[in-house]
Amino acid sequence: MKKLIIVNGTMGVGKSSVCKLLCKTLDRSVWLDGDWCWMMQPWTVNEENIIMVENNINYLLHSFLTNTSFDYVIFSWVLHRKEMIDRLLARLADLEFELQVITLTCSESALRQRMQEDHRTEEQINRSLERIRTYAGMHSHTVDTSEMGLDEAVLLIKNRLL
Repeated sequence: MKKLIIVNGTMGVGKSSVCKLLCKTLDRSVWLDGDWCWMMQPWTVNEENIIMVENNINYLLHSFLTNTSFDYVIFSWVLHRKEMIDRLLARLADLEFELQVITLTCSESALRQRMQEDHRTEEQINRSLERIRTYAGMHSHTVDTSEMGLDEAVLLIKNRLL
C-alpha cells in the first residue's frame, strides 16, 4: 500500500535535509516541501493565501497519492498543531494510504546552532525556539536529531517505514 510520510518539526530542525536524503534513498518516492507553496514576494500571510497554499498542497498530495509511479509520498512542513494535520488528512480521506507522521526535534542548543549556521535571523531563531515545545504532545513518532547525523536520522526513519 502507498505510504504518506508526514515529517513535521519546528523551523530549522532539519526537515528539508532529512526529506531530501530520504527521497533519494527510497525507490519510487516523491517529496513535497510545504514551504515551496509559500515562496512568494512579498510573503503575505492572509486568509486568501492560506486557502491557496492549502489547496495547492492538497492538489499536489492528491496527485502524488493517485500516481502509480510512487510508493512513498513524503510531505514536510512545520505543522505545529494537530488540527493542521487533521485538516490536511480530511481532504485526503477519499484515498487509501498508510500514514506515518514523523516529528523531528532537537535540543534548544542544537537548534540555535543549526539556525545560526544557516544564517537565520535572531527573530527566526527565537520564534522556532518558542514553537519547539508545541511538538511535545504530537501523536507521532519522534526522532530527536540533537546528537544524530543526517544519515542516521534517515536510516532510523527508513527502518520504521520498511
